Amino acid sequence: MVKPDGVQRGLVGEIVSRLERKGLKLVGLKMLWLSREKAEELYEIHKGKAFFEDLIGFITDGPVVAMVWEGENAVALVRTMMGALEPTEATPGSLRGDFACTKTMNLIHGADTKENAEREIALFFSPDELVDYRRCDEEWVYGRHHS
Repeated sequence: MVKPDGVQRGLVGEIVSRLERKGLKLVGLKMLWLSREKAEELYEIHKGKAFFEDLIGFITDGPVVAMVWEGENAVALVRTMMGALEPTEATPGSLRGDFACTKTMNLIHGADTKENAEREIALFFSPDELVDYRRCDEEWVYGRHHS
């Protein structure tokens, strides 16, 4: 998900482009403004922590772009491309390393496990909103040249 700071700074296209160029397949995309309730569902694992209210305030402060990506090891790959949560620790070349401003304003949210990805996808997308198609490079990326 591109967070409000990424949307406001015009970085949605850059983020989508980097993930596509890596070989991931975009199967769901929508812009929305999260309600407090939806934000609390998304970040339920942080409920009760000191930063929870600031996190909810930030993620509901502007529109976000929810996305669903497919590909081999997609969760781990996206997490690597996102970079460390703290921008000063994020490596150059990662999204956060190149663009994040602060630990809170860090552009992008991504699930940390396949199970959490499935839970989060269900928060924002119905099954009929996810598009099943074949990219022209899938055979190249995942087919005969796959090791």
